[in-house]
Amino acid sequence: MPVYILTDGTGTRAQIPAHLTMISISLINTSTDCTNKVVKGKVIHKGPLAKLSLDNVVLKTIIQEDDASVSGSSHNLSINVFLFGSLAKNFNDAVSQGDVVMASGFIASKSPTAKKDNLHPYNLILSRDDACIYVSKVTKTPKYTYTRLDNLKNESVVNVYGVVVFFKQPFQTRGTDLCSTLKITDQSNENIGCTIFCEKLKDHPRIFQIGDIVRLHRVKAKLFNNSITLVSTFGFSVVTFDGSVGGAVQPRTSSKSFHFDEEDRRTVEELRSWATSKGLRPLVSSTVPLSGIQPNVYFDLTCQLLAKTPIDSTCTLLRVWDGTRCPYTLVEVIAEPGITEGPTSFSKVKESFIANVFVYDNHMEFAKLLKPGDFLRIYNLLATPGSNKVPGLTRSQPVEENHLAFHLHGGTSFGRGIRVLPENSLDVQELKRVFESFPEDPKDELNEVWGTPPESLVCLFLYLLSDGGTVEGSGVFTERSCSHQMMPVTLSQLKQNHPDGAYHVRVQLRSYEPRRLYQSLKLFCSKCSSIQDIPDDESVAGIFSEASQHFETCWSPKWLESRQANLPRSQGFPSQALDVLPCVQLLFQKENKDFIFLNGSTLEETCQFAARVQNIVPVTSSGGHLNLLDLSAPFLFRGRKRYYGCKQCSDAVLRKPSFGREEVIDEKLLAKAFGVQLMQFVLLMKLELQDTTDTLDVFLMKHTELFFSVSAEEASISETAQNRISQIMNILCPPEGSVGQHPWLDLCLTAYRPEGDEGQNQTCYQICNTTIFTQSDPT
Repeated sequence: MPVYILTDGTGTRAQIPAHLTMISISLINTSTDCTNKVVKGKVIHKGPLAKLSLDNVVLKTIIQEDDASVSGSSHNLSINVFLFGSLAKNFNDAVSQGDVVMASGFIASKSPTAKKDNLHPYNLILSRDDACIYVSKVTKTPKYTYTRLDNLKNESVVNVYGVVVFFKQPFQTRGTDLCSTLKITDQSNENIGCTIFCEKLKDHPRIFQIGDIVRLHRVKAKLFNNSITLVSTFGFSVVTFDGSVGGAVQPRTSSKSFHFDEEDRRTVEELRSWATSKGLRPLVSSTVPLSGIQPNVYFDLTCQLLAKTPIDSTCTLLRVWDGTRCPYTLVEVIAEPGITEGPTSFSKVKESFIANVFVYDNHMEFAKLLKPGDFLRIYNLLATPGSNKVPGLTRSQPVEENHLAFHLHGGTSFGRGIRVLPENSLDVQELKRVFESFPEDPKDELNEVWGTPPESLVCLFLYLLSDGGTVEGSGVFTERSCSHQMMPVTLSQLKQNHPDGAYHVRVQLRSYEPRRLYQSLKLFCSKCSSIQDIPDDESVAGIFSEASQHFETCWSPKWLESRQANLPRSQGFPSQALDVLPCVQLLFQKENKDFIFLNGSTLEETCQFAARVQNIVPVTSSGGHLNLLDLSAPFLFRGRKRYYGCKQCSDAVLRKPSFGREEVIDEKLLAKAFGVQLMQFVLLMKLELQDTTDTLDVFLMKHTELFFSVSAEEASISETAQNRISQIMNILCPPEGSVGQHPWLDLCLTAYRPEGDEGQNQTCYQICNTTIFTQSDPT
């Protein structure tokens, strides 16, 4: 099964055996007679060799037919090709992406991934002895053509240049890919959204601020909601440039070989000048130095990472500086030397310039890749006063209400995330000039001494942990609140011999899901027993944004009084009039701050109102009438709390509520008034338990609040509650160390068979009537 390299200077067809007949890729199917047929296409993807057995390998490649005269949709012209054995090895050695190949001796089989990869519905299999590949090597530098953004056609694969007017940092999808979203424009003034899927972070656009310029190769134009969107496709690549006029045209890319000539340079400089003339690029940096931050304000920070420390399973501490001193007193956090990457102490002068940044949830994965010394751009950072909101604070540290801490919360709303800046960045060069004016930290041996706790303190700490009934020095103990009088059973006995009922076990926690504990918070409908994820802020903000964009003055029923209110918009946008609609009934009771409807507001504006009004029901106007928002968004805001309704069980309608003078207006009363089936917050976890005999998967749901001594509703808004859950799970199942060292727990379990089991004979287990106490809990 050979691979033939065709020679230059002779027509390729003349070098192919005369008995082979060319066939279009678009005509391939299982009924096609593939005898003495050959297909031709350019290699747009080449996978690695994969071992099937000791003496057999497979390689997957994708080829695309380039002949414009061939009819057929674009995805029917790209096909998966699977090569086996020695042919796969020869192909791997001889063929490169971009080469043109012709294949013969193949058979066609139905593609199980056609809907997922949007390629040809059939695959080509080359495994027979007569299978053969003819290769025409590409030696010329490719010449690319670029499409203006106002000339994009649906389903076309194009190359484009554009100025970035919006971007979000890459985030993890539910699959293996990371996803980037951005919007670009060019001299056509078209704004085009782009969605990029790549498995590796380095393959995503390295965008640092609005006004940067991107060059996208091999993106497909897709029509969605009457708008064109660009989506990455096979062979996708991207190069990013700084948008500053007069700056060096330095490509940002992970690719070791890419095409860039004088024409490309001219295009970048033309886009820079045009973007500056249109005011698309800020004249000054969008970042705020530490010396300029204000409490309770979001900002971007350019800084250098000095050290990092994992706080718990949901938070990592980054110690950063930018050479300026914050005018406010900052929260001090005691980091453990043994797990800190980077220096654990600095000179007094330098310490006063260092800020503590707490990074949460999805951003922790990126934080793991950071190294001390990296220069960072941190987007959408929040300055929050009060050390009681800082994770990992020990009880010995006093609460510092007016001290600032910086939080990078989970999610990617408003571009939230972290980027490593290249050494040649103008911002990095400026930071280096500032840092040069600082003296070196003194080479003081006390730095090493203070990095390790004195032995006497370690002994005292261990003594305190082992006292007071804790489980084998772990700092936790369990208490069963059931009235069962029974001997504990082993997990092996429980799984083999026992029917439904309650049992006592002595076990260790081996593992748990989800590892990101915020994912354990769910919404539960008691009527239909459905469980769903809590919508993220990005999704909710989208629903509010859509409603506010279609805001219109409309007829209000007589039981509402329409009033106008204005909230200042941020980032230079003008304020927008909001329709505030209190109940007439409550106006006469002087309780109009208890409950209002709000029309035409964004999520951010609704949250601002929620700080002043006890109950807010967001509404939208359509067809001249008021309606409740889609129940994918909260139907009620009560301070920081949000309440959701079940879309399946609700019969939601905007109607006049009836309140008695003595009735307290709360979520239950309002849900009943508007026909909303209220959903409950629940904590749902799956735990793997073990003892010396066996392992067992159990659920923690109905008694989760008893187990952690934290309500699910409180965990949805309170960092203190969230930190308690994280602290307990880190003690029960530490991220490091052997499973055998995990603390032993005395638990009460309930065994049951789920409803609708239909003869599956499956037994499930839940933890019940058990509470975890930590050493820091009051006795």
